[in-house]
Amino acid sequence: MDMDKMTPRRPYLVRAFYEWLVDNELTPHLVVEANLPGVRVPLEFVQDGQIILNVAPRAVGNLEISNDTIMFNARFSGRPHSVIVPMYAVQAIYARENGAGTMFEPEDGYAAEMEAGIAEEQVSSLTSVGKQESEIETNQTISDDTKPKGRPSLKIVK
Repeated sequence: MDMDKMTPRRPYLVRAFYEWLVDNELTPHLVVEANLPGVRVPLEFVQDGQIILNVAPRAVGNLEISNDTIMFNARFSGRPHSVIVPMYAVQAIYARENGAGTMFEPEDGYAAEMEAGIAEEQVSSLTSVGKQESEIETNQTISDDTKPKGRPSLKIVK
């Protein structure tokens, strides 16, 4: 079979390295390109366009590593977040303790997915702008109707 027609190897390697690191009681970390379409991570932790995610079983909940995405729930500075990382955004998986792991080279199989993600993100951002404008108009009309009349007052109840 021609290499161009094969599915990307990244999801299989991510799952294998993840299992190997966890079996050896190491802490798996993912290096993610945070600026790519479809990536949903807390932006305040992004540095130089990348974020490093601790994906150890004790650090994440509901971890799902599919052929297309890595999804999980985690806390960042005490706040819960739902994280979604398309497989094409994963740049490396390694152990925090000793650096064992691997980096990933760009794969041609992800070019079409990234282009589709860019187009989808552009459409959704246009849709969300339209929704925000209509919500602002709705909120303005509601706030005009529900303004309190007169001075507020309190009663003492014995």
